[in-house]
Order: sequence, then C-alpha cells, then structure tokens
Amino acid sequence: MILAIVQARMGSTRLPGKVLKLINGKPLIEILLNRLSEAKRIDKIVLATSINKENDDLSKAVEKLGFDVFRGSEEDVLDRYFKAASEYSPLGVVRVTGDCPLIDANLVDRVIRKFQETSVDYASNTMPRTYPDGLDLSVFSFETLEIAWRQAKTKYDREHVTSFMRHPKRFKISSVMNDVDYSKERWTIDALEDFKVLCNIFNHFKPDFLFSWLEVIELKSRFPEYFLANKFLTE
Repeated sequence: MILAIVQARMGSTRLPGKVLKLINGKPLIEILLNRLSEAKRIDKIVLATSINKENDDLSKAVEKLGFDVFRGSEEDVLDRYFKAASEYSPLGVVRVTGDCPLIDANLVDRVIRKFQETSVDYASNTMPRTYPDGLDLSVFSFETLEIAWRQAKTKYDREHVTSFMRHPKRFKISSVMNDVDYSKERWTIDALEDFKVLCNIFNHFKPDFLFSWLEVIELKSRFPEYFLANKFLTE
C-alpha cells in the first residue's frame, strides 16, 4: 500500500487559515486533495493535522470530502506523521504539505515509481531542486519513517519530518530531476502575494482544476504578468 499523508494546519504566521481560502468556490485543501487523488500509484490519502482547536474546521471540511483525518501533536510533526501512518502500515508513504495546492499527479506517480523501482529508503524531487517551489514531494518506506521517529532528537528534525531521512550515509536515497531547472518558480502559498498568483493561475484554467504543471509553465510564457505578485519573494 502507498499512503499519501498531507500535512496541513490552520495556523500560519504570514497567512492564517490559508488552506481553507477559496479559489473559484473551492478551498485550497480541496483543490490539493482532488489533484493528488489523480495519482494512479496512491492507494489512500490522509490528512494529518494537529489537535489544536483551530484545526477543527479544517478536519471537518476534509472529512466531509470523504478523506480520513488524523490529529496529533502540533509541535512534533514527525510524531504526528508516524502515528498517522501507523494506522495503515503502508509499504510507502508520500509526503505532501498543504502549501502545495498545485501538486501534480503525474509528477507524484513519477517519484513513487522511482522509489519502487530503485528500492531506496527515500526518494524526492528536491535533491537537488529543479521543479517549481510548490511541487515538492517525497516518498519513503514506513520502516524509514519509523527509524526517523525513534532516532531523530533535534527540534528541527521533529518539526520537518523528512530532514533526518535526507542523509545518504544513513539511508539509500534517489532523486527525480527535471531536464530544465524551474526551481526559481514560486507556486507555493505562504503569503497573500502567493495567493494572488494562484488565483491568476486557477482563474485562467477554470473550470478545470486538474491541469498539469507543464501547462502552468506554458501559461507563464504567454502571460508573465500573472506571476508578478510574489516575484519579490524569490529574489
């Protein structure tokens, strides 16, 4: 079983409640989950959020969409992730964050395939980065997740889930890279300016929510003005 765990919560220093902000009548978390659901190599998708009361509305919204929700530690995200995965005992775990509503199903399948065919402990598309910020994902074995959960001690490693796994001396690692480096493109959501760019993208393709990341690259070549709002955040 390949289990995708989406890590999201309502708390955000720069843009509180961002995962429930609406674009064309749909909250970003719904858009993300629907796009992720198109991945053919994922068997189940779960939201992992914290027990804080501020996440009640998020949990209810995701459950209403038909997805399972696990609620755990606010600070120890690695513990939350491990316990969420433990309920399903998967062979592999796909990590996606709520900051990535443009996550691309074909790219997800590509990274999962790399993980499966190379029999590594950890595979990602961020080592090094060649894809736009906002398409980040990693795939790792449940065994690797459990080792990290048991052995990671620093606050940084407990907060960032996969940082402990990204050490080639500890684990077998594989990378998925794009032929062209688009790592300076910013499609994530961390600030209001990011939200403006996402609105421009989704408004252009509406009512389609399932366009590919390559179509967004092509869109920028035609309408670069759609992507100007958050440009200063990449400089």
